[in-house]
Amino acid sequence: MSHSEEARPIVRQSVVAHLVVKGGADAIAFYVKAFGAHELFRMPSPDGRLMHATMAVGNSQFYLCDEFPEHPGSKSPATLGGTSVAIFLNVDDVDASYMQAIAAGAVGLMPPADMFWGDRYAQVVDPFGHHWSMVAPVEKVSLDEATERLSQQTA
Repeated sequence: MSHSEEARPIVRQSVVAHLVVKGGADAIAFYVKAFGAHELFRMPSPDGRLMHATMAVGNSQFYLCDEFPEHPGSKSPATLGGTSVAIFLNVDDVDASYMQAIAAGAVGLMPPADMFWGDRYAQVVDPFGHHWSMVAPVEKVSLDEATERLSQQTA
């Protein structure tokens, strides 16, 4: 059964990111390679652009489409000149995930580092302009301890 013949999966998350990109098919391939995503559903528009795709990473799903500048709110970060949203990706190994994303074509914004709040953390921007933060806990830190660590870093 082709993707177009399959029923659209029902997402049971309360919040689902919907990424707008230039080059939807290329974005799907990138997310598979960079983050181990799985394509669950794809619907092309009559003109060949990607109208909708459902992707899954781990236990979460996100939506994806090509930009349709003729419709309000459907412009990609490339067209807008940036994004104000970062997508958090909980991973088991931040260093390996960061390197996998870089190898797939992402650009590093912040290399993996242990953070004052107790997580290992890194950031990349994908080839389509979306920012991804990768995070994994390394130690349990109380709010008081995190606040103290932050004040020491900024002093």
